[in-house]
Amino acid sequence: MRFADIPGHDDIKRRLVEMADTARLPHALLLEGPSGTGKFMLARALAQYIHCENPSHGDCCATCPSCRQHETFNHIDTVFSYPVVKKAGKPAVSADYLPEFKSLLTEHPFMDPEQWVSLLQAGNTQPKIYVDEGAELTRRLNFRAHQSRYKIVLLWLPEKMNEDTANKMLKIIEEPHDDTLFLLISNNPRQILPTIYSRTQRIAVNRYDDEEVSDWLRDNMAMAPEAADSIARISSGNINEAVSLTRISKTRKMFLDLFIDLMRKAYQRKIGLLRQWSVDAASLGREQSLAFLNYCARMMRENFILNLHVSGLNYLTPDEKAFSVNFSRFINERNVLKLFDVVNDARNDIAGNANAKIVFFDLAIKTILLLKK
Repeated sequence: MRFADIPGHDDIKRRLVEMADTARLPHALLLEGPSGTGKFMLARALAQYIHCENPSHGDCCATCPSCRQHETFNHIDTVFSYPVVKKAGKPAVSADYLPEFKSLLTEHPFMDPEQWVSLLQAGNTQPKIYVDEGAELTRRLNFRAHQSRYKIVLLWLPEKMNEDTANKMLKIIEEPHDDTLFLLISNNPRQILPTIYSRTQRIAVNRYDDEEVSDWLRDNMAMAPEAADSIARISSGNINEAVSLTRISKTRKMFLDLFIDLMRKAYQRKIGLLRQWSVDAASLGREQSLAFLNYCARMMRENFILNLHVSGLNYLTPDEKAFSVNFSRFINERNVLKLFDVVNDARNDIAGNANAKIVFFDLAIKTILLLKK
């Protein structure tokens, strides 16, 4: 991964190159910011630049043996560490899932966490960095660097460490070997345990602006300018989200159908049919239920804006807009905040493992009352 391969972030690229060139790299550097902003690509590019045998003009050469090894994710002095799922009777370490991780790096270089869950076939289980990973990293880092000045650990999503793992890794991050660098990449730095967070030097990687996302879509997805601009606005600077929106997404179509079904039946006060709707919605499972409720909140926001006739602020796909043009008048200043509260309460209940059928039926009944306001 070369810096030139990464869209935007020119100031951060210059800062990282300067740190490497002047030997001012901290022992633990944290790149923090929203998902889909290229943080892991920046970390990969920095690692390759440090290991490159012939760097020039602020980038690696891409042709030396070290660069070629980086391009295939096989550099001997580069260690990948990332959240995984635990299997019965086996230690939970990154190395057990290296083929899946290489697939993620190749197919989703902006590191989409949802795609990682899919590759792990984790279902409703959330990947974590377990204490076994801390022990394995300690073992591997006890060996000297083989062909480079530094061993580099690229640690993705340190917020997924539990307290035991953090305690295990604290010493090697706080007092690493003199030939070891840690590059940590976080989507949610507030969830990193303070004992780890305080030991890092931090660089904020902000979201892309809409123009940068649109340019990337046109260059990499062969999209027409108008379609690229529309998706860029919806994706909120997250290229993972933008890529997802370009695909024919069965999940997104299912969410739209469920939302339309809820709103139509709630407006018509069809309580019996809404009971069945709540059963169907509950069958999504915990994680997809939470995603669906996030989708409902977004659709309510977009319909409210559409009802205000401020088209420049609307982020709707064509299918969503086809429904919302006629429906938006029912989301107005009298009920929009209460609708948000109802969805948020349902989201909190589902996250707390409440009975999903009851939660969704309660949401449906409250929606009936609010749509009539």
